[in-house]
Formats: sequence, C-alpha cells, structure tokens
Amino acid sequence: MKSALLTLFALPLAACTTAYAGSEAPAAPAAGGTCDAAPAQYHIGHDATAEMGAAIMKDTGAQTLRWGPPDSVWTMDYRVERVNVRYDREMKITEITCG
Repeated sequence: MKSALLTLFALPLAACTTAYAGSEAPAAPAAGGTCDAAPAQYHIGHDATAEMGAAIMKDTGAQTLRWGPPDSVWTMDYRVERVNVRYDREMKITEITCG
C-alpha cells in the first residue's frame, strides 16, 4: 500500500521533468540576432508605429520587438534577441532597451 502511494505521488512529478539526449542542457540562442540598443537611441521621441518598430529592430539587430504601453508592467525575463520599446500616452517613444 505504501509503495503504491509513493508511485501515485511520484508520477506527476516525473511528468514535470525534462529529459535531454545525453547529459547536456539545450544550447543557448545563437549570437546572430543579439540586440544592441545603442544604435537605436535616436528613435526616442519619434512616433511609436509599426514602421518605426521595424526600423528599431533593424538598427538593434534584434529578432523580436516588445512594445511597452504607458503604465504597463513587464515580466522580468531577459531575452538577448529582444528589443523593448516603451512609449507614452501621446504614442512617443520614451525608452529603447534590450532584454
């Protein structure tokens, strides 16, 4: 009876684990697409539009873009390939960062 209960509780935990082929963890993202916010800082003050987002992605080398509306909160996950663009109520870009 005791071993049956242990098995019952262990199965859901085993389902949460991740198995890797071999003993190595997955590789980190490739260096291509790593964001560098410095070249895009001149976009601060411009209108937050889809076209401006595309230009910021091109200038930063980022693969993804995350818009930050006014008074919004973001998760703290860090992504080397992502550019973050915050804007104010007048749809003017106020901050450009990577992560």
